[in-house]
Amino acid sequence: MSEAINSDQVFREKLEHLSDFEFNTKVAGVFDDMVSRSVPFYDELQRMTSELAGNHAQQGSYVYDLGCSTGTTMLLMDKTIQEGIGFIGIDDSEEMILKCREKLDNFKLNRHVELQVADLTKTVPVENASVVTMVLVLQFIRPINRLNIVRQICDGMVKNGVFILIEKVLTEEKSFNREYIDYYYDFKRRNHYSELEISQKREALENVLIPYKTSENINMLHEAGFDEVEVFFRWYNFTGIIAKKL
Repeated sequence: MSEAINSDQVFREKLEHLSDFEFNTKVAGVFDDMVSRSVPFYDELQRMTSELAGNHAQQGSYVYDLGCSTGTTMLLMDKTIQEGIGFIGIDDSEEMILKCREKLDNFKLNRHVELQVADLTKTVPVENASVVTMVLVLQFIRPINRLNIVRQICDGMVKNGVFILIEKVLTEEKSFNREYIDYYYDFKRRNHYSELEISQKREALENVLIPYKTSENINMLHEAGFDEVEVFFRWYNFTGIIAKKL
């Protein structure tokens, strides 16, 4: 079963007043197209996430998708995670949750799925979790709040639970940063984004998306209480990390 995807045209026309990027109704309606054209190997990242989740999900626990957006990650994890394990999707955008509920209802998942609207910058309601995913979400949370959030995630996980984190990142060496960003914009051009779209979205995200270095994310995960941390994906300025609580 497939679902029609609306084309991302959010920044196609010249905007006189650019405000900070937000996950509003307009973005929610085109999000699946936007993210697939804006994130390198997005489909593969989602496949890898679901594969890792399927290997670590435990009976008697829950699987959480924090910043679940339209539910793509949960749909794929449904194929890899054994029956009887409930899903909890949380997003701070009510528009995204509405789109997620519509999408999940369309695919009729045969398991318990709970969707919540919650501000992840304040508290993370994670309990009895064997898998927690954050796909391109933590980068939108103010740096001052990130360690506390990741610590709450770790505290809410069971033994041998894993946290799967996918983020846009800075380079370890500053001299490569501009080069990697140029490659990233080339990627967006190959996916038919215009120079105007690229520049306007970059400006809208400037004060909203604040990336860390991969090493900073790894150090934060250890400081939050995770015992084993491993990078499972890297493409220039995007990375995937899995962290385990022993």
